[in-house]
Amino acid sequence: MDLKLKGLKVVVTGATKGIGRSIAETFAQEGAHVAICARDADAVARTAAALREHGVEALGGTVDVSNRGLLQGWVREVAGQWGGLDIVVANVSALAIGQDEESWRREFETDLMGTVHLVDAAMPFLEESRAASIVAISSVSGREIDFAAGPYGTFKAAIVHYIQGIAFQNAAKGIRANTVSPGNIYFEGGVWEHIQNNNPTLYAEALALNPTGRMGHPEEIGRAVAFIASPAASFVSGANLVVDGALTRGVQF
Repeated sequence: MDLKLKGLKVVVTGATKGIGRSIAETFAQEGAHVAICARDADAVARTAAALREHGVEALGGTVDVSNRGLLQGWVREVAGQWGGLDIVVANVSALAIGQDEESWRREFETDLMGTVHLVDAAMPFLEESRAASIVAISSVSGREIDFAAGPYGTFKAAIVHYIQGIAFQNAAKGIRANTVSPGNIYFEGGVWEHIQNNNPTLYAEALALNPTGRMGHPEEIGRAVAFIASPAASFVSGANLVVDGALTRGVQF
């Protein structure tokens, strides 16, 4: 299937490792130009260089998405350099699962408001695009009560609500908006490797819940995001795509 992504201009936040990195790489492999950001300048530079090896343009920015001015200024800078934007992917998460006030604040400012500020900055450019698409990365923790119940699960659920509202409000403009909710995704340096090494009981319990007998891989999320963001999914909007290997039991109607 031709996803019709070649030549489109894509922004992915938090794209130097794990799910974000795989999302950016999938877009680049499909011929899209990709702008990425993260807080580690060296990692951003290395990732952008790797993306260019696919024969596409790649821009990088050192950005903390919880900083509204910095994030929105970078988005406008990318759009100005490229003459527009077509797709934006809000991927960054604070991964705060504590019950303290600071965890709530970090999740609100990073996950929720980082998504809102990205969409707000990109919207004028998306309105001019013929392939406008917004994707936000939620989580199965936004659907079910699990060990991440609290700030992480709460704001991942809020992102689904927010994006579905964006989809409805902007459908007449030709702007699609969807969320992708990954299950447990294992990668080197990721949260599940940390749990495996430091809390093997929790890791074993989480692994046992999945009927596939394994956790997911970042590239499996990257492919799902690329499809739902692409013109090939032109009638898909307001959806929450769960990619979890049948982990969750809740039925989506």
